[in-house]
Amino acid sequence: MKHIRGARIAGTGSYAPPRVITNAELERMVDTSDEWITTRTGIKERHVADDGVASSDLAAEASKIAMAEARITAEEIQLVIVATVTPDRLFPSTACTLQEKLGASNAAAMDLSAACSGFVYGLSVASGLIGIGALDRVLVVGVETLSKLVDWEDRNTCVLFGDGAGAAVVVPCETGRGVLSTSMGSDGSLGTLLELPAGGSLHPATQETLNTRMHFIKMKGNEVFKSAVRSMETVAKDAMKKAGVGADEVALLIPHQANLRIIEATAKRLGIGMDRVFVNVNKYGNTSAASVPLALDEARKEGRVKEGDLVCLVAFGAGFTWGSAVLRW
Repeated sequence: MKHIRGARIAGTGSYAPPRVITNAELERMVDTSDEWITTRTGIKERHVADDGVASSDLAAEASKIAMAEARITAEEIQLVIVATVTPDRLFPSTACTLQEKLGASNAAAMDLSAACSGFVYGLSVASGLIGIGALDRVLVVGVETLSKLVDWEDRNTCVLFGDGAGAAVVVPCETGRGVLSTSMGSDGSLGTLLELPAGGSLHPATQETLNTRMHFIKMKGNEVFKSAVRSMETVAKDAMKKAGVGADEVALLIPHQANLRIIEATAKRLGIGMDRVFVNVNKYGNTSAASVPLALDEARKEGRVKEGDLVCLVAFGAGFTWGSAVLRW
């Protein structure tokens, strides 16, 4: 269906739980070191939600900030999209829980599972629905509480992940502004390289799945690294081509914050200098679906995104999934 108007982000918000675990603290928990973590990932610390704090709680905090900035009330929101792989429960959706917490009584609600690419996928859905005139106000949230799925005895994964949320309110605008293009892709044949093996219908919770630690994140890091760089380069170039812009025109690249080396390699392949790349992985670690919206919100509030700037979002995650969006701010 042909788009009759554009879609833009009218407000952003982000939130991370106050508790912080530094690399120095991890040294006392597992066989690792600050030097090892920093050299390989660029991560110095990560935020961790307390017991009893769910993904919907973090999402609500980020959403309230985004709605206030967009100057819209909860009752005006027509759709809530929550991108997450750490839902409060398998069902009902975390989006429905968030809808209730916000008082968004007139909104439909759904979860979207695309791991680290989730926010970009959600933004693509929102901009498409607004573009065809189906909706006028969509709340898109990326949120994770990955600390609850991390094996704190596995030094290869527990150092990587953190908790947080980022939100954006998407509204109509004139064509040629806002979201200029999106591009997405996936490869399910590589899904076992980064997964949570148990807890679904394939391996329901049993004493055996608990004993074999199948309810924790499992990752083959080297294979993920190679696929991430290649896929983010390809999808970002495709989004730029669709938007009719070149990498030299991009004022700021906001990539998924998984690993500093992945970010640097992706930027190099795109021909974008690190002075035009936003990085906050050092403060949060990999927050999966929350990564891109959290970084976008921080970049805006630090003055790195200005009116008229061309911004490229790009992400890669479990699935494997990848996605990119080009925006004229």
